Amino acid sequence: MKSSLKHFFMVGLPALLFFTACFIGSPKIDSIDPRIGSLGEVLTIRGQHFGKERGENYVTIGGIVPTASAYIQWQDDLIALRTPDFGDSGLVYVYVNGKRSNPSLFTNRSNMPQRITDSQSGSGPGLSGLSPVSGKIGSLVTLQGSTFGAARDKSKVLFSWSSETSLTAIGDTSQNIKTVEVSDTELGYEYWSDREIRVRVPDGAISGAVQVTTAQGTSIPLFFDVVDKPGTKVFKDRRSYAISYGVDIKTQKAAIPNTLYLWLPIPVTSAQQRISQNLGRSIEPFVENYLGASLFQLKDLQTGNETAIKLSYLVDVYAVETNVKAQSIKREPNNPIQTVYTQSSSLIPSDNPEIQKKANAIVGKEKNPYIQAQRLYEWLTAQGGIRQGPVTGNLVDAMNKQELDAYSAALLFCAMARSLNIPAIPNAGILINKARETRKHYWAEFWIDGFGWIPVDPAMGASAVPESFIFRPDGPTYYFGNIDSQRICFSRGIINLSSMDPKGKIIRRDREYALQNIWEESTGTLESYSSLWSDVVVTGVY
Repeated sequence: MKSSLKHFFMVGLPALLFFTACFIGSPKIDSIDPRIGSLGEVLTIRGQHFGKERGENYVTIGGIVPTASAYIQWQDDLIALRTPDFGDSGLVYVYVNGKRSNPSLFTNRSNMPQRITDSQSGSGPGLSGLSPVSGKIGSLVTLQGSTFGAARDKSKVLFSWSSETSLTAIGDTSQNIKTVEVSDTELGYEYWSDREIRVRVPDGAISGAVQVTTAQGTSIPLFFDVVDKPGTKVFKDRRSYAISYGVDIKTQKAAIPNTLYLWLPIPVTSAQQRISQNLGRSIEPFVENYLGASLFQLKDLQTGNETAIKLSYLVDVYAVETNVKAQSIKREPNNPIQTVYTQSSSLIPSDNPEIQKKANAIVGKEKNPYIQAQRLYEWLTAQGGIRQGPVTGNLVDAMNKQELDAYSAALLFCAMARSLNIPAIPNAGILINKARETRKHYWAEFWIDGFGWIPVDPAMGASAVPESFIFRPDGPTYYFGNIDSQRICFSRGIINLSSMDPKGKIIRRDREYALQNIWEESTGTLESYSSLWSDVVVTGVY
């Protein structure tokens, strides 16, 4: 009997203690109070599995560990402590036996963005809750609060974003704060009302603050945790370009009434690129931004009239580098991006039997969408016959003859990817070399659920551009999953604009620096005019 008890205490009891320790739940924060406070005040953390006493366990606030004297109370479901006097806004974590809790956001009141108050409209938007508080890229999030506005108009929802060198302190109102806007390209805005907004987590978002910005101000931030990302995406090597472009109109024969509408593309706003400053425009637009283009309206032009429209912007562009864990990719059911960006169209004929047959032959039995896209890219760069000069003919003929240019290679990649049920969009814009020379260029992106957009540039991968525009010796491998910052994008996907008048005469422009269906529309008795569209000119690089 004594031998059995001795054996139990020597072997069984340690094993039992180890078994019990392994199955004690990880610490979990349910709430913190206050969420917005001053440094040195008492912070109360409520939750589960904190342990009956502090011992070696501890709390961090914005990466700072409070001193032992800061702790006022520690029990299994509640912790009370004074926030460090030298701290700042940041995430609160509880560490118990080496396990870390979920985060909760504490905001230093002194660093909060100030709401704009208008005597007529009242205070700015109030954000009171998120549901859920964590999710994947592309997942749906509901924002609750007040004073969001009955309609979205120019309001937006911002998530945290970070480049390789940027700071991301929540509540920092300096230029170091980095955000990414919910994207229309990703069908990001599902619902907007005065008290509730439903959005999709945008490509490029990271764990951190979510805020609502309206004409009345910016809400306080709430924390959202971006989870389950099958890899990493880095934004780096920022370049800032001052650019100028426009169109000159000369009226040759006209009588009143008449109207000429001109759609001028504007640089896209995305996780990779944003307009940092409007440097000027010769006349004000009729509609500032609709689907990525500014609409200008010239009314009652007279014979001999000359009008010049000129736009100038300062655009920040980042290189993108990705590292995807293909084995961790999971397709999400009922994803609207899947539905919209796998459809066939005249420019992207993904339902063409020959394109479908070719795509299936290239990928073989592979089912992983990332690896499938990689095989399409490798075939295009190695066997697609991509060349510098323009190639005429339709996409199927170009594929069969293996005679492609940057334009057709980007469209063919998208068509083949869509035929395999991989969402893909073509991008149009310009390349910029060291001498500030520009060249119209086309590339593509494909979507991976939970990760976001992944760039591919078949023409650059095949070195099918003039030598002065070749920026890297590792182009064939680099331009799948990565993209340089020596370019400006003017359209992501096909921009389908609507005619302003059913009887209007529409002018289309193919293979331009933006893929949009309408560039000019004349109505009334405007019988004859000429238009001279300028190239995009880079006036400065910073």
